[in-house]
Amino acid sequence: MADTNESVVSQFVLRGLSDSWELQLFFFAIFSTVYVASVLGNIMIIVIISSDSNLNSPMYFLLSNLSFIDICQSNFATPKMLADFLVKHKTISFEGCMAQIFLLHSFVGSEMVLLVAMAYDRFIAICRPLHYSTIMNRRLCITFVSISWAVGIVHSLSPLAFTVRLSFCGHNEIDSFFCDLPMVIELACTDTYKIEVMTLINSGLISLICFLVLIISYITILITVQRRTSGGSSKALSTLTAHITVVILFFGPFIYFYIWPFSRFSIDKYLYVFYIICTPMLNPIIYSLRNEDVKSAMRKLRNRHVNSWKN
Repeated sequence: MADTNESVVSQFVLRGLSDSWELQLFFFAIFSTVYVASVLGNIMIIVIISSDSNLNSPMYFLLSNLSFIDICQSNFATPKMLADFLVKHKTISFEGCMAQIFLLHSFVGSEMVLLVAMAYDRFIAICRPLHYSTIMNRRLCITFVSISWAVGIVHSLSPLAFTVRLSFCGHNEIDSFFCDLPMVIELACTDTYKIEVMTLINSGLISLICFLVLIISYITILITVQRRTSGGSSKALSTLTAHITVVILFFGPFIYFYIWPFSRFSIDKYLYVFYIICTPMLNPIIYSLRNEDVKSAMRKLRNRHVNSWKN
């Protein structure tokens, strides 16, 4: 099951979501559908934005990059989880486990920064509309995306550099379907106090601060919008509602996991399922259903392909 000596673990055993074979087959069917819908939905967002000139604005450029991150997040652990539903013994190599931790925190860190950038975009568009095109230029948008990836990588490397040096003394069973920092750290047989504090600060407190900053920003924007009575304000409210919904769905579970990262509950792994598998699928649903421009672009793209097939 695992090759171990007194300080080395070569692989980890994943307990998964259930020991019931029937339940695992049910999970496989459900989550396969969600996974495919998530990937295709986010690809659809990227295609629609890139093919419609009316969506050639900073907000949609950032949204397409958000969809790309969600595609990445859908693929770092979900395919292995689906494959593991079909086997009895679920294992992952030490290197694979560290790779999952690195990818998870890279994507999460990048998305945090990108959501802040999207909030800044909406703040400028609504609170300083006359300066919007000057401030939110293409160079700034590319800078935001570059910074988001850089922050994500640094965010994941800092705790991972300490995790790979831990001694596990043969304890290698993880009560989940993938690897994450708290789950791996609690298996170590050495003092982990420093890395626990680093995990709390690096993930828990930073995510909480970002969340509070975003909520305060959107409240400020909403107050500004409420003072207006034009049709443009209704459109802005619809867009803001979509943004706020995504922020809450993204930060809510993450803050829960990392404010108390080493207090484990049996329900946690099911919340991880929602966070890793379902959240990326919700973003295209929220933006396509709440955004009239995206829905209009979807209709035009559909009609274009229907007409081409008829011809």
